[in-house]
Amino acid sequence: MNIPKYVGITGFTSFEQVESMLGVFKANKKAGSKRKLHVGVMMSYKTLNGIPTEFDGAFPPKELIASIFASGEAYNCLHFADYHEHGHPDLARTLVKAIYWCGCINLHAVQLDMVWPDPGEIACGTHMSRQCIQVILQIGPKAFEEIGDDPDKLVERLGDYHGAINGVLLDRSAGRGLGMDAKALLPFARAVRRSLPEFGIGVAGGLGPDTMSLTEPLIREFPGVSVEVQWKPCHSGSSKDPIDCDFAREYLVKSLQLLD
Repeated sequence: MNIPKYVGITGFTSFEQVESMLGVFKANKKAGSKRKLHVGVMMSYKTLNGIPTEFDGAFPPKELIASIFASGEAYNCLHFADYHEHGHPDLARTLVKAIYWCGCINLHAVQLDMVWPDPGEIACGTHMSRQCIQVILQIGPKAFEEIGDDPDKLVERLGDYHGAINGVLLDRSAGRGLGMDAKALLPFARAVRRSLPEFGIGVAGGLGPDTMSLTEPLIREFPGVSVEVQWKPCHSGSSKDPIDCDFAREYLVKSLQLLD
């Protein structure tokens, strides 16, 4: 299953926000473009298991997630975050439980915001869920660190994920709001495209309406690359706050001006 090209916003907490952003997306998407609006909803190991967390403003209760994914027009993606080193044990059953709370009907993908989780557990979890969904693996700061910031080691490591994931999100910021260095990401995108052409490629890192120009070196070489903003669509820039629809609207408009 090929991941569609998308423009992503992560941090939705209500379907009303989704409806608003879908309206902006449709009004500004270029004629003939096949891009999708990636609707990202956050869930963590803690929110899944009822453990208090400081991120309640941006992580909706699991009971509400299915209603946020009510539209079949968007590319609906659950972002599952587990900040425990390499994840808690039994990821497969955790994924089954997480997918269950998404209602499944309009869930298209799960993004794993984790550091090199076990590929066998991923494949087992998606299989046990009995849902035809795609899996995106976030390559965040710690994941880059563990491969020594080496593009060849990235694709070597990703080779273990054949059959378990469908794409990667290259994100050196991982919610910290750090500005993207597109030139530094280019060698990694080239390595993935060369060695793993079936994998979709997305990029993130400090993007917003005033920083979309940072992506231009990547877009010139990879016009089909997907982009995602995590946390940034709020004026505070804090990962503890929900999205600000005015800010997100500006980001969508600027993104769609740059992308095909």
